[in-house]
Amino acid sequence: MASPSELQQENTALRTENVALKARLAAVEAESAARKERIDELERRLGLNSSNSSKPPASDGLKKPPRTPRVKSLREPSGRKPGGQKGHRGETLRPVENPDVIVDHYPETCTQCKTSMPAKASTAYRSRQVVDIPEPKVVVTEHRAHGRACPNCDTVTWASFPEDVKAPVQYSARICAFVVYLLNYQLLPEDRLAELLSDLFGLKIVPATIARMSAACAQRFLGFVDAVRERVATARVKHMDETGFRIGGRTQWLHICSTALLTFYRIASKRGSLLSGVTGIVVHDHWKPYYTMKGVLHALCNAHHLRELKALVEIEKEEWAQKMLKLLRRACHAINLARERSERLKPPLIALFQRSYDRILKEGIAFHEAQPPLVRAPAHGERKHRGRQRRRVGHNLLLRLSTRKEDVLRFLTDADVPFTNNQAERDGRMMKVKQKISGGFRSEEGANIFVTIRSVISTAKKQDWNVLETLSADPTALIQSLRTI
Repeated sequence: MASPSELQQENTALRTENVALKARLAAVEAESAARKERIDELERRLGLNSSNSSKPPASDGLKKPPRTPRVKSLREPSGRKPGGQKGHRGETLRPVENPDVIVDHYPETCTQCKTSMPAKASTAYRSRQVVDIPEPKVVVTEHRAHGRACPNCDTVTWASFPEDVKAPVQYSARICAFVVYLLNYQLLPEDRLAELLSDLFGLKIVPATIARMSAACAQRFLGFVDAVRERVATARVKHMDETGFRIGGRTQWLHICSTALLTFYRIASKRGSLLSGVTGIVVHDHWKPYYTMKGVLHALCNAHHLRELKALVEIEKEEWAQKMLKLLRRACHAINLARERSERLKPPLIALFQRSYDRILKEGIAFHEAQPPLVRAPAHGERKHRGRQRRRVGHNLLLRLSTRKEDVLRFLTDADVPFTNNQAERDGRMMKVKQKISGGFRSEEGANIFVTIRSVISTAKKQDWNVLETLSADPTALIQSLRTI
């Protein structure tokens, strides 16, 4: 039988072992909680796609669940039938009053008695028109500057050539505009563009000449683009966005600043290099450096909010997010109906939306404050996490919607402010397509030529100008014709 001292020693050892086991269990539970949190985060990321986040549609890949669309629209059903709506002005092929070519067809014999009939016996006609394009053909115009001898002193005086005719043989301004348009707007690579010109027109223009045409055009329009920049910066409402641009093998940034009538692009080495001299209201996607701009008001893109809320509904199953999603959609629908009638939302309706917004925020914050805190155990060799307590994705969105409430709902109180930042995103979409086609730009000079010409062409299309005529015109005259909102 063990002595009391031996039993006491054994009891002490068991207590020490118990403490060690409890500490180990706590560490295992903490590690398990951290792993569960990590698994939840990875599952959340796997559930993100282009319909519920800012990921591009190309990132969705080809895999998708059966009978489930890869991209689901965030718009609510309108209740209207598919297709053109009543009052919509359609575009269809219509006959012209004065055709360019008329081909007459006469019957040779009578269908009844087979008697031969002359053409002059025609009493009426029926017509059908065929729309065609002429065969591509290059027209060469030769300018001859003649010399005349003076009858008084026999001095020979030579006529002057037109100011734009400077070389013995040159391409016209229209051909240059055509080349610049296809290269910079339709995004044809230089080699393929040279092949197209050869196949369709028989023009043997080498890629180096195409590049020189584009550079010369950009140089001519620098003053015009500066004027567009000034007008966009001082517009009452403008849209801003930025995206990565590969130049010279490294990432630089394309900044977009636009309105419904103007587009200005620029290249910057730093993402935070924002446009200076901006006034009015800036619509953006809550990138924080925009809030460092002085003397401007802000309006946030609610398309981003809808996607984030959709992810919280589908993945996190948070009820407040479903309510907020419906509220923002209904507010958007209400403001669109008011704009169609050229009216403003009634103050009582605005107040109702704002009260509902506050109530949903309060519900969401209460839900997240009741959740257990996120505790992440440090990985092997990692220092203990310091600083602010980590928050869930939905909690962060709630705080943004709360602190930036006025910017989120500015579209309700200001008729000039849109619900989304789609204007800037549309203006930037084809710029990313260019990068996908070419993989990037070899030099900053080439990138600046491209964004200058794209600023001109995008602005011309918004102004309802003919693109080829714009690229051939005097930029100074175009500045005087610019319309702003």
